Amino acid sequence: MTPAVSAAGLGRRYRDHQALTDVTFEIGTPCITGLLGRNGAGKTTLLRILAGQEFATSGRVHVFGAGPLENDAVLRRMILVREDQTYPDLRVRHAVAAASMLYPNWDADLAGTLLDAYELPPARPVKKLSRGMRTALGIVVGLAARAELTLFDEPYAGLDAVARTRFYDQLLADYTAHPRCVVLSTHLIDEAAELLDRVLVLDRGRLVLDAPADDLRGTATAVSGPAEGVERFVAGRTTLSRRTLGPLATAVMVGRLDARDRELAGHLRLRLEAVTLQQLAVHAAEHHDPSVLTTARAS
Repeated sequence: MTPAVSAAGLGRRYRDHQALTDVTFEIGTPCITGLLGRNGAGKTTLLRILAGQEFATSGRVHVFGAGPLENDAVLRRMILVREDQTYPDLRVRHAVAAASMLYPNWDADLAGTLLDAYELPPARPVKKLSRGMRTALGIVVGLAARAELTLFDEPYAGLDAVARTRFYDQLLADYTAHPRCVVLSTHLIDEAAELLDRVLVLDRGRLVLDAPADDLRGTATAVSGPAEGVERFVAGRTTLSRRTLGPLATAVMVGRLDARDRELAGHLRLRLEAVTLQQLAVHAAEHHDPSVLTTARAS
């Protein structure tokens, strides 16, 4: 089956900055993929290239088997909703009506439900909306479009925690009812972690981790307690980091734990805590080596 998105050796250079370097991956469908990384990692550049809004300076990208740049047949099958989304000088209802004409899978009932849920006044000019309301309008359009490839670039700017949770719930519910390929760019990784089927981590323009989310969950552990006990527990294991403070130490190790491991930890008076996806993304970025977590995935 043709992947929804494929990139090979993808690079993007500006005059004085290399935004992407040799990025290679494939995303099948249906799937919710988290595009993770700190600000400036290259996430927005990558999404703009996928959406045909920017060109690559090296490598290639295909969406549904074809190049997206100036390809109307491909572009009508996708939508990119950006944090800094701009709109023409229209009222909310006119912006929604214009979007409905662009996307063949548009769901008017869903759009109306979401407008009510986010309390967006249909007659208000978009330019007079608050930042949070403009963000909510982008979410309405992004979900109601039901595009086969839906790209969200940090889609929650200006939303409070309650509104962000509402977005995650609505995204998951609609994806469950209408499976498609969704790429969610975010630095609030732990908030969105339960949604994700796949994880891509960018750092300084390089892809430093590409793995199914289920392969990463529960495969790294923070071990803390008496330094001698920590050293004994992690001996012979792959560790991502170690820190010692006087008689105490903390180490982050990869590999799944079994009952004997937990029994030993109790005997050594050690504390075990699962490492979150966000923490794994940070470690992957620090090591800049996708193989660092190979042991975790294989164990």
